Amino acid sequence: MQIFKPYKRMDIAQYRLDGNADAVEFCPNDPFHHILAAATYTLQEGDHPCRLGSISLFSIKIKEGLKLLQHVETSGVFDIKWNPSHCNIHPQLAQADSDGYLTLHGLQCSSSISEFDGEFLQELCKTKISSSMCLCLDWSPSAKSIATGLSDGSMAISTLREGSIHPEKAWKAHDFELWSASFDTQQPELIYTGADDCKFAGWDVRESTTKPIFQNSKTHKMGVCSISKCPNSLNLLLTGSYDEHLRLWDVRSMQRPIVEEELCLGGGVWRIKHHPYLEGLLLAACMHNGFSIIRIKDGVLEIVERYDRHESLAYGADWQKVDSSQSSGIETKSFAATCSFYDQCLRVWIPKNS
Repeated sequence: MQIFKPYKRMDIAQYRLDGNADAVEFCPNDPFHHILAAATYTLQEGDHPCRLGSISLFSIKIKEGLKLLQHVETSGVFDIKWNPSHCNIHPQLAQADSDGYLTLHGLQCSSSISEFDGEFLQELCKTKISSSMCLCLDWSPSAKSIATGLSDGSMAISTLREGSIHPEKAWKAHDFELWSASFDTQQPELIYTGADDCKFAGWDVRESTTKPIFQNSKTHKMGVCSISKCPNSLNLLLTGSYDEHLRLWDVRSMQRPIVEEELCLGGGVWRIKHHPYLEGLLLAACMHNGFSIIRIKDGVLEIVERYDRHESLAYGADWQKVDSSQSSGIETKSFAATCSFYDQCLRVWIPKNS
């Protein structure tokens, strides 16, 4: 396997993927914090157009740099996410793709007779969710179900049991492409959705889904493409939009969530990732304006750092889930992984504020 040595200064490594890069995810499960997955989506045009993609699995360590472990060719991938780390199950990576499938990959460790050098992904199960494209996904906090947003505006819920994916419920949630779906980490019966119709909505999956428990259609001036509950707060939630604004909401009044604060990031806010142990710190992929690190303090949003070394649409972003109490020196810092679309570039770097 080829090994890519560290770069100087804040950059640890970079790698050019085989297609348009749109998602990166560090494994949150101990002892696999060094494992990074990156996904691609490429539209092949011509007489017979098709959507192709891939998942590349890497190991990243400060002394070894970025090491490619495995490359898996797939349909075009729109989203990937590892299962939550507190669920006492072996790491699994969920994949939402352009053919309407939801796929689960298990992280395996190679033996001496394996063709792989280190960890690798093994497909566990695959289920057709819809004839529409699967655009986004989110695990429930218990890892017993997965929410999937679809290109026809529908929301689908699948349960995981007996080693298989079982579609359970689907409903028309939005008028256009549904780009973001997020379980409430403290109240897992609630799911938040956002879409190209500029609407931000909440749903209680225990009840009828013919009507949302709330819907905001006035605040976002363009499509809603990212939603994230603040992990240490019962009441605060963030949304990102193509209108370039990151917004902080108070959801105590579920009939009418209140926008508390908003911040223009200079590009569509495609991804929002909270720091694994520094409260109030988050990483945002800002499409046409690189990547920003934002601090939330006393209800105020503030940009504290920018990363602009990518040369294309800023799409994928994640923090390494390293435990600071178990490390020292430079290893105490959490790596950030980011990727950009058309230049097919994956970068791993150390933010100053990590």
